[in-house]
Amino acid sequence: MVYSFAHFITWLFFSTIYRLKAVGLEHIPNHGAVIVCCNHISYLDPPLLGTPLKRKIHYMAKAELFRFPGLAWLLGQLGAFPVKRGGVSKDAIKRSLELLKSGKVIGVFPEGTRNRSDEPGKKGAASLALKSGATVIPAAIIGRYAIFRTIRIVYGQPVDLSEFVDSASASEALEQATEKIMSEIRKLIADNELK
Repeated sequence: MVYSFAHFITWLFFSTIYRLKAVGLEHIPNHGAVIVCCNHISYLDPPLLGTPLKRKIHYMAKAELFRFPGLAWLLGQLGAFPVKRGGVSKDAIKRSLELLKSGKVIGVFPEGTRNRSDEPGKKGAASLALKSGATVIPAAIIGRYAIFRTIRIVYGQPVDLSEFVDSASASEALEQATEKIMSEIRKLIADNELK
């Protein structure tokens, strides 16, 4: 109920203030585990990424936000779960895998922080995908958050990571899988930049 209401409000907000356009929604599976991997340009990216989707999307959010009971409850209702900054959070990884194994959708920003997409991606998304078998959907936010200017989000075709599943070198496979995901995100940006 809370998520449905928030989803409506974010749709109204982004479609009115930023004239949101979504492309490629047909690439999002209707069922099963999905990891949506997107570039990161603003603090508004997490709600924007999930706004066009019919399925509930889950995110990692910094653990400090969960110190306040009321906010922690609200974030939980909105699909967020805590992650400790500055290192690998075993609890966050465990929670991510639980969500994926139960067929949920997770949103991940492989750049880690707001960054340029030519930077190397972090390996978390690829690791979760290889461990869970989830479908990986690359996505790109195109444009700037300027009032009454169009911002577009493009969802690409699933990234095939099957070649890395049984690799003899797990570390190398993880790097290559991460680069393949980042490459698809960069391609979406290059092919869809607003003129």
